[in-house]
Amino acid sequence: MTLFDALVIVAAGTGAGTINAVVGSGSLITFPALVALGYAPVVANVSNNIGLVPGSLSAVFGYRRELRGQTGRVARLAPASALGALTGSSLLLVLPSTVFRRVVIVLILVALALVITQPVLSRRLSAQRSARAAHRAAAGDHRIRRPVSIGLTALVAAAGIYGGYFGAAQGIILISLLGIFLDDDLQRLNATKNVLALTVNLVASVVFVATTTVDWAVVALIAVGSTIGGQIGASVGRRLDPRVYRAVIVVVGASALIRLL
Repeated sequence: MTLFDALVIVAAGTGAGTINAVVGSGSLITFPALVALGYAPVVANVSNNIGLVPGSLSAVFGYRRELRGQTGRVARLAPASALGALTGSSLLLVLPSTVFRRVVIVLILVALALVITQPVLSRRLSAQRSARAAHRAAAGDHRIRRPVSIGLTALVAAAGIYGGYFGAAQGIILISLLGIFLDDDLQRLNATKNVLALTVNLVASVVFVATTTVDWAVVALIAVGSTIGGQIGASVGRRLDPRVYRAVIVVVGASALIRLL
């Protein structure tokens, strides 16, 4: 690994940590960067997943105020994320690496589509929450409706499978699910999303460390960058223009597709 490679990986990790704290899809920065530097796709995916764990933890810490009063919600959803992550990471190890090389192209396309359509999803979710709040207010009911349901739990588990297998844009998937099924402030839902994403990355990382080859130099560099990025995202990321995020993600993700193809 050259000094240039190391600087690129740290920078990619910082960008991914920042983006993950705010919305998700940071792996569309780090994974393509590793592939572009010549790392095998499966090794890049595994090392990237482990390296982003400290960044996920940093984001959870940064959103700790928004997590207040959500202990019950997190306690019901986190096991579903853990089970999904265990399934997805196991699939990555059991299936041939050639399958991952083919599937990851489709997953990157799906992730890029989610990144591009995220503003539309956010507006629709916000409109739905406002309509439900207005309806409750008109009825004189100020309680938070729609607690964690079996349907939401099952879909969170499915998102965990996706996250354990690849992970890019799992944050967007999670925040969309939470916004559809739960009535709450978007920043509080984002805090819940950060905990669930951390759960997925942590469980998958344990599986990978115990069973497969890991490039620990890459892990360390991404960990440093993602930890810094997690704090940036939690503190100032909300004020940054999200269009810049999406533009960077789309460009880097497209470059990864070209490389893989």
